[in-house]
Amino acid sequence: MAQLLVMYKTPKDAAAFDKHYFERHVPLAKKIPGLRKYEVSQGPVATPGGPSGYHLVAILQYDNLAAIQNAFREC
Repeated sequence: MAQLLVMYKTPKDAAAFDKHYFERHVPLAKKIPGLRKYEVSQGPVATPGGPSGYHLVAILQYDNLAAIQNAFREC
């Protein structure tokens, strides 16, 4: 298994970002070839030192690194 993490910085308008992300981006991303699982963080993205500058983290799971490389060659 190999995972690709996509970290999104905190947007100026979080509600507008979330609407676009979940209505448009997620359905497209789930069509990426070889994708086995797609997860999105829930709640604040924090660090051991406190809040971070990130709003959301997406975790895309593939069989292996070669599957990730092939997926993005095809996009």
